[in-house]
Amino acid sequence: MLHDAALVCGKDLRIELRSRVALNQVVPFAVAVLVLFGLALGPDRAVLAPAAAGLFWVAVLLSAVLAVQRSFAVESADDARDGLRLSGLDPAGIFLGKAAAVGAELLVLEGVLTIGVALLYGARLQGGLVLAGACLAATAGLAGVGILYGAMSTGLRVKETLLPLLLVPLVTPVLLGATKAWDEALAGTPSRAGGWLLLLAVFAVLYLAIGTVAFGPLLEDA
Repeated sequence: MLHDAALVCGKDLRIELRSRVALNQVVPFAVAVLVLFGLALGPDRAVLAPAAAGLFWVAVLLSAVLAVQRSFAVESADDARDGLRLSGLDPAGIFLGKAAAVGAELLVLEGVLTIGVALLYGARLQGGLVLAGACLAATAGLAGVGILYGAMSTGLRVKETLLPLLLVPLVTPVLLGATKAWDEALAGTPSRAGGWLLLLAVFAVLYLAIGTVAFGPLLEDA
């Protein structure tokens, strides 16, 4: 399973490195979202800084939808999805590999957006371990549930609009936990973020476990 996951993850990342869709489209989109949030709330950093964590994670969530859609779009041409299904790879490995690739892209994006909230919103990047831990756990949860529901909606005509409707309600606990953990870290009280980090870890493990079990049947149905 892990060997197959490494193969699928490497394939997806090589495709992104060659196409540069994430670099040329998803990252600028996320930065533009941060800028628009800043314009909507005004130039006063006394207002922007307290909202930095929430705005950061909303931008990550919107970008995650694009990343998941892209992950399945690369296999929509020339019946590549059927080739993946008939390749003999472990479905659990395919799920973990695609989730790992999306997660790696999101982590790079989060690094860029972290710099963005510091420069645009004046957020003080305190509690680095809490910030990093929240990013890792939240990214695992977002990537896991995103790939799961991406496979569920990929065979439908309305997959572009259905995926966000399916995904957003399920990632609400992840978005809430990540925002609260970042709020505590940016406020200089990272010791109070333990409960939120635990919540993120629980949902990350839950989503990854469900995806590992359910991805095979979903791939066959799609």
